[in-house]
Amino acid sequence: MDESAFPILLFDLAWREKVIQEDELDRYWPMVRQAASYLVGNGPVTDQDRWEEDAGYAPFTLAVEIAALLAAADLAENRADSETAQLLRETADAWNADIERWTFITGTDLARKVGVAGYYVRIAPPNVGESGTLSGGYVPIKNRSPGESSEPASRIVSPDALAFVRFGLRAADDPRITDTLKVIDDVLKCDTPFGPAWYRYNDDGYGEHADGSAYDGTGVGRPWPLLVGERAHYELAAGHQEKAASLLQTMQAFANQGGMLPEQIWDSEDIPARELFMGQPSGSAMPLVWAHAEYIKLCRSLRDGRVFDMPPQPVQRYQQNENVAQYALWKFSHKRRSIPSNVDLRIGLKFPAVILWWVNDQSQARRINAKKTSLDFFIADLPTRQLPSGTNIKFIISSPEIAVDTPGHFQVTIAD
Repeated sequence: MDESAFPILLFDLAWREKVIQEDELDRYWPMVRQAASYLVGNGPVTDQDRWEEDAGYAPFTLAVEIAALLAAADLAENRADSETAQLLRETADAWNADIERWTFITGTDLARKVGVAGYYVRIAPPNVGESGTLSGGYVPIKNRSPGESSEPASRIVSPDALAFVRFGLRAADDPRITDTLKVIDDVLKCDTPFGPAWYRYNDDGYGEHADGSAYDGTGVGRPWPLLVGERAHYELAAGHQEKAASLLQTMQAFANQGGMLPEQIWDSEDIPARELFMGQPSGSAMPLVWAHAEYIKLCRSLRDGRVFDMPPQPVQRYQQNENVAQYALWKFSHKRRSIPSNVDLRIGLKFPAVILWWVNDQSQARRINAKKTSLDFFIADLPTRQLPSGTNIKFIISSPEIAVDTPGHFQVTIAD
């Protein structure tokens, strides 16, 4: 999903930097519209996170998706397509409002150990959207031996959560972010002779074995220079210019003699026989172009004194204007069981349908036809914002497109 969203952000950056001119926008709008339509119809859950491992609600992917929808909305408005712009912003607002519901957890043993209220997890399993809680959920851990291939979602953390700051959805000093930062440093930080580095998540198995022998499908995760650059961008967003500059030097020190940045560095005692030395490239991919791109962006950001590629739309909408969601979204791929009060329930479908819905008595059911949107997606808005907490909303979706074995009755509860 993030790979569908990133081209939108790249276009938006090029447009804002005037690499793309106003008279060229008609050329790019069909691409942006198609990508945004895919996000609305298939997000926010991703089938594969940015590490190409797990499906679920991934903080990094969520941040990129939401920012991309807002960027696409700006172009839609520029093209005089106000209907599409509104739908994109409403979707972004709804997803943004649910970020903590999906990915933030409190009261765990890890939180108590570190002394924080809570933290963002690495990824939440897809069923969290339906259950509404991370408690009891498990996520796969790739590259581990049989019997060690899953962990409770609540105990796996990642620097990925810093994407909420990098893409403008949350302020660098948001207490949820700063608490997560403490957990990240407690669990994932590795001190090397050249400076700190970070693992991509705890209990990772992608890297050489403990004895330095090559990764063969299982192993021990090692620190990634890429994540040093991402942490530097966070520090810059937080106003810590000197820290960010220091991390740039650290990142440079992890390169080999030819100036190539590796995927991972070695983090244990030296093993000269295997050419593994603390803080130097491990046997992983080198050069990792992804890391070089992050390094170049960091150089530009330090020159500018700001995160140069941070999209301005989420900053303005969520940090400055504090826009709130008007809808809670329900889809077959996201069958939520509860919604907050003071929002309407929006049912999103990939096909036309009739929705019968009621609160107490089915004989009083109201009928709504799902309307086709400008993004070839169908929605039905149920006016639920005035209903009190504890109300059970029941509905039936009727369409020839629905499989015979698909349950026909659904229920959503209003819960503060």
